[in-house]
Amino acid sequence: MTQLTSRICILGGGFGGLYTALRLSQLPWESTQKPEIVLVDQSDRFLFSPLLYELLTGELQTWEIAPPFEELLQGTGVRFYQGVVSGIDIDQQRVNINEGLEIPYDRLVLALGGETPLDLVPGAAAYAYTFRTISDAYRLEERLRFLEESDADKIRVAIVGAGYSGVELACKLADRLGERGRFRIIEIADQILRTSPEFNREAAKKAIEARGVFLDLETKVESIEQNTISLEYKNQLDKIPVDLVIWTVGTRVAPVVKSLSLKQNQRGQISTTSNLQVLDHPEIFALGDLADCHDAEGQQVPATAQAAFQQADYTAWNIWATLTNRPLLPFRYQQLGEMMALGIDNATLTGLGIKLDGPLAYAARRMAYLYRLPTLDHQLKVGFNWLVRPIIETLSR
Repeated sequence: MTQLTSRICILGGGFGGLYTALRLSQLPWESTQKPEIVLVDQSDRFLFSPLLYELLTGELQTWEIAPPFEELLQGTGVRFYQGVVSGIDIDQQRVNINEGLEIPYDRLVLALGGETPLDLVPGAAAYAYTFRTISDAYRLEERLRFLEESDADKIRVAIVGAGYSGVELACKLADRLGERGRFRIIEIADQILRTSPEFNREAAKKAIEARGVFLDLETKVESIEQNTISLEYKNQLDKIPVDLVIWTVGTRVAPVVKSLSLKQNQRGQISTTSNLQVLDHPEIFALGDLADCHDAEGQQVPATAQAAFQQADYTAWNIWATLTNRPLLPFRYQQLGEMMALGIDNATLTGLGIKLDGPLAYAARRMAYLYRLPTLDHQLKVGFNWLVRPIIETLSR
């Protein structure tokens, strides 16, 4: 009797999904046990999201930070489907893709990430720009070019949220627009980067001040209109003229995940065991932004790229373990530090006993991310380009 091949279906090709697929393809399967691995994503490209900011300043090119899945999965045996997940039947163990495709599974990995909510204030959905995907970056680039080519003396930009994304965007765009830019960061809390190490927060404050970015702390966005933003500060309402509003606040689980009859927390994240298995459904694994996970030590795992990258290794191992009758490993999250870009050739870095800021931190951040790129082939291509490009630019001056 021939044994039927198991199928592992991975939904979402971000850090959690893609790296799980790559790791699964590398594990030592016996020829009779090797499963079919299917990866589904709505985009045709993986996005190395921490480097998305560099697209706006021209420091990096799309192919470096967003290589096609087909290229990354070449030779791995992983099958890729581009499409939007329209439904998941956890009883029948089937996934529906919007093209009418139905994929049965034996193991399911939920790694669909999050979405930026734009229904929190009136006008945000119509007039605010988000910054999470490659499409967001292209759309923002188009708007910036339009403003740069206009006759306007000043380009007025409001960034909602003083977390990592808001601060990094403000610094990069301030460097891009230079004297023409007028920036303000709007934050409901009383400080920027609330969860950040003190060293990084101070470096960020200096970078913001040096670029003349105005900080509206303890300020709430009331509404956004085509050319204005209404802000409330200490019960006083102000309407401020703007050319561009970028919304960086919040993350929301995709509706297709929220609709599942699985245990979820108040934010709609799916509750998992420390093995990254969904409660009451050991055949389903969840990681990244959509997972509510406590690791083996009981610590809450943050919804960051760094955490998803680490979870991917454990998810792959534990799926392999369930299919080959081996013991599962509880996830142990390691806080390796934090890096932030603070403009062109400037960054801050705290971790593993090191504190750096300025150009040296910028170079260290680049090297750390080069090491984290998904495949050796892509690492070599990008690394070679990073070495050669400055030489070509110098010679062509």
